[in-house]
Amino acid sequence: MATTNGSSCNNSENQSTKKNKSFHAVIQRTWDHLDDVEAPGTPKTPRTSTTPGHENCTFHHDLELDHKPPTREAMLPEMSRSYRLLLGSLGENPDRQGLLKTPERAAKAMLFFTKGYDQNLEEVLNDAIFDEDHDEMVVVKDIEMFSMCEHHLVPFYGKVSIGYLPSGKVLGLSKLARIVEIYSRRLQVQERLTKQIAVAVLKAVQPNGVAVIIEGTHMCMVMRGVQKINSKTVTSTMLGVFRDDQRTREEFLKLALDR
Repeated sequence: MATTNGSSCNNSENQSTKKNKSFHAVIQRTWDHLDDVEAPGTPKTPRTSTTPGHENCTFHHDLELDHKPPTREAMLPEMSRSYRLLLGSLGENPDRQGLLKTPERAAKAMLFFTKGYDQNLEEVLNDAIFDEDHDEMVVVKDIEMFSMCEHHLVPFYGKVSIGYLPSGKVLGLSKLARIVEIYSRRLQVQERLTKQIAVAVLKAVQPNGVAVIIEGTHMCMVMRGVQKINSKTVTSTMLGVFRDDQRTREEFLKLALDR
């Protein structure tokens, strides 16, 4: 009987070892494919003054924008002129009292709506990553989100719920909301925004898994086109254990969607 129990114990340990190896292999595959889910147009390597064709450039940026001025305010005059031209194209008089300062106001508003282009993950996290022996799910839900549809340049807005399963490190809770801000304050589509948020959390604390759900209302469907004022778009991204383990995924969905 002792021999049988020992054999059973060894089989159990072997199965557990195989399961752990399989799980870590899934996590590694997720990490190996991070480059595939970056935003379209992101340079694979930063542009520098030694890059062919960029010898005379005085500034560079390695996120979505290949180039940017020293400050975003430097773009205001050109953007204001563009808005003034747009008003004239609509048949309006840009010099009438109500529109006199509209081009500058609109330019400043657009810079605010897209301020995420000036932010990056490292600066926003600001070392708010802590070693913690916690391996249970962390969920922050109903984070308010405002963004701009890149197809029509009109807003979409909604709520974001983020969950992750720590692996020795936790992230300051407010940083999850700030990650949402980085990627939502850009020209976006909801599908890409969902994945960018998930990948950012994965990069930040290398957890065993990340899950993100966004529920959004798109003004391009409300103000124009089909004009369906009650329609909502729901997108999700599941990485690591949230993709591969049904019970973990269901626990997150219950916590995130329970009102």
